[in-house]
Amino acid sequence: MDKHIDLIKVIQNSFPRLSKGQKLIAEFIMHNYDRAAFMTAAVLGDAVGVSESTVVRFANTLGYNGYRELQKELQELVKNKLTTVQRISLSSNFTDYENALKQVLKKDMDNIEKTIHEIDYIAFQKAIEITLKANNVYVLGLRSSSFLAGYLGFYLNFLLNNVKVVTAGPSDVFEQLLKATDKDVVIGISYPRYSNRTLEALDYAKEKGCKIIGITDSLLSPAAQYADVTLIATSNMLSFVDSLVAPMSLINAFIIALGTERKEDTTSYFEDLEKIWKKHNVYSTKNSSINDINNF
Repeated sequence: MDKHIDLIKVIQNSFPRLSKGQKLIAEFIMHNYDRAAFMTAAVLGDAVGVSESTVVRFANTLGYNGYRELQKELQELVKNKLTTVQRISLSSNFTDYENALKQVLKKDMDNIEKTIHEIDYIAFQKAIEITLKANNVYVLGLRSSSFLAGYLGFYLNFLLNNVKVVTAGPSDVFEQLLKATDKDVVIGISYPRYSNRTLEALDYAKEKGCKIIGITDSLLSPAAQYADVTLIATSNMLSFVDSLVAPMSLINAFIIALGTERKEDTTSYFEDLEKIWKKHNVYSTKNSSINDINNF
């Protein structure tokens, strides 16, 4: 079978003519392709509740010469993730607004739950230590990951004096990393579809001797190849966007852990900030009560 074929579309087009057992396999793969990619035919069959031979016949029905060929295609899918068009085609599972709302929220909950069970706490602690020891902390995340990078950089600037968020602005990412040294750390955030520019920048930082902390969705992620420490937060979402809820939660934990390590400095800093915010009326002090609304 042509290695460039759209596997998801093949499964969808073949779905009506599949047997009952094969349809269970198809649904499992479409919703859990990242897990299925590394399951043997026997394990996949057990997960779905069908025989190993049914899994093999399923692969043959799709046009593959056995399950191993289908598995290889699945692993390519995991490596490159889905294109936007493929994701939109899978949104047909959302039959109405209520269904879409419930499925998306449930998927976000599943992502956080999976992250809790799979997070490497030793790696998390090591990432905190590396960040605290660094002369400079560069936070890098482009395209959809730029929102995560901006959020992390915003709060790190409250805790540390040496934080720089690398952005896709007038200066190229390489220019922004030009002065980085082996005493610095780059926190690289990379989620599907993985930005080539982010990966190139991580490679550049690695050549300069920087420590790399990767925040990504899998140890198979291309960003993990450059990282000294990798923090995994699941982002699976079979639609035209990836869920960034679990990565955001991981970043919150990272910020809080750093703040806890620097508790005295953080408390003093925020006391000064509160005075400034109050003096310049940065935040509203008005209660949003029913009475306030009725007075308008």
